[in-house]
Amino acid sequence: MTLSSHRFHSAAALTLMASALAAVTGCHNVTPAAKSSANNAVAVHSIPVDVMKDYISGDYASADYDKRAQGYDWVGVMVRSAGNEQIDIKVRSRSDIKKPTCQFDGTASLMGQDKAHGVIFQTKVNDSTAFFQFKDGMLTIDSQDKYALNYFCSGGASLVGDYQKLEGDLALN
Repeated sequence: MTLSSHRFHSAAALTLMASALAAVTGCHNVTPAAKSSANNAVAVHSIPVDVMKDYISGDYASADYDKRAQGYDWVGVMVRSAGNEQIDIKVRSRSDIKKPTCQFDGTASLMGQDKAHGVIFQTKVNDSTAFFQFKDGMLTIDSQDKYALNYFCSGGASLVGDYQKLEGDLALN
């Protein structure tokens, strides 16, 4: 991926996530993951364990994962349930023929869910909030600060982007 196409992809992903987050906050049917600051507490609806396991848990990979045999660099994301409202996230990149470019380990908490936006988790990363949106077999990672997720990658890469859910396990090498 060239630097200019990476910048375009990152800008497009950032725009998409900002739009999605704006829409999520504007929707009345979003299931909140926290109590309201008003006197009445908003009901907390957790994702059922079987939904978490089937819909979200799994391994995801960047578009170039399918071309790994040709030497393309790729990034993979392993997502596992850490309870009804949290997920463990491990990001790894190609390490078989070169030094890994990206690595991240973290836990994210449920932000909200609805049919229009899928399920969105969030976590604090480098004084910013990172968002993990799951919808239609795709994971989109983004942040309020477009540079906050660069810290975990070398060579100008970032965790920001789209990752397709894999049928099987991520092949780390």
